[in-house]
Amino acid sequence: VCGCMMQREESRNYVIEKFPNVDIIFGTNNIWKLPELLSMSYNGKKLAIDIEENSVNFDDTLGANRLYPFKSYVNIMYGCNNFCSYCIVPYTRGRETSRRPVEIIREIENLTKKGTKEVTLLGQNVNSYGKTFEDEFSFADLLEQINDIDGVERIRFMTSHPKDISDELIYSFNNLDKLCNFLHLPVQAGSSRVLKMMNRKYTKEDYLKKIDKIKSINPDIALSTDIMVGFPGESEEDFLDTLDLAKKVEYDTAFTFIYSVRENTPAAKRDDQVPDKVKHERFERLLDVLYPIQEKKNRKFIGKNVDVLVEDFSKKDSTNVSGRTDEFKLINFKGNKSDIGKILKVKVKDANSFSLVGEKVES
Repeated sequence: VCGCMMQREESRNYVIEKFPNVDIIFGTNNIWKLPELLSMSYNGKKLAIDIEENSVNFDDTLGANRLYPFKSYVNIMYGCNNFCSYCIVPYTRGRETSRRPVEIIREIENLTKKGTKEVTLLGQNVNSYGKTFEDEFSFADLLEQINDIDGVERIRFMTSHPKDISDELIYSFNNLDKLCNFLHLPVQAGSSRVLKMMNRKYTKEDYLKKIDKIKSINPDIALSTDIMVGFPGESEEDFLDTLDLAKKVEYDTAFTFIYSVRENTPAAKRDDQVPDKVKHERFERLLDVLYPIQEKKNRKFIGKNVDVLVEDFSKKDSTNVSGRTDEFKLINFKGNKSDIGKILKVKVKDANSFSLVGEKVES
């Protein structure tokens, strides 16, 4: 058993007491020790437990088996300083720590030698990258250095916290040719009252101003978000504010969630939990707003040629391949095994709320 919850002593003790068949317990900060823990277990240790309380950097020299040779995820920081009232992460993964740029650049350069074309930079809040350094070095500075690496053709990142997104980063979408035309900017709720209860440190108006600036710099950028429904204390008026924000921003896609209790978080201790029936009803109403907008945004691509990094065969039709456009839109089209891993020109023929249908443009 591993992950965030195992970082907490009471959760570990519960597992140890209730589940004697568990052989290994470890946390989020020492994944590289799994082979050692397996060895201990195989050699007769009844229960192998290893927990690092503080967030530490992974050793990028260890290497990894990756699902795709042509695209890779690269951690640039660990931990979180935000303490959103619904989230357990800061308590289990520790404070923010940024990896040094030279380590990240070295890892990506090594990946490109193995065929990586697209890198996705990961962190709980990539917008605050570099704030733990003594010298001044921002996330936008890191993006600029990665943009200069030979072999890198696409750069993505997630997740961004709205309170920390800078003008410098916003302008990067115009200034860096390899930075994909896509931004994931989680709003969580459209009500300033709920956002305050969530401890998100911005208001609805703050968020919309940032969106307006982003669109003024790059009108064609694709936007995605996270939206949580049914946070404790959320009223009908609060929920209507969320619907209003979704209509104003017009997200290309959204990851939607019904609030669920995370033990030992401030939100879990509130006595104004929203009834499940109300949460589910609001969730369906939110989807009724989001899906037509997503379809409208997708249908604007019909007739256009798009660059697609082909990732695999389509799950629904083995004669089709699927991949992602620069805007992170899923597209399916006729193809074969030799197309996988290439960036191809594809003409969009049709679209729905969730994906595009295309036709390969022969060179």
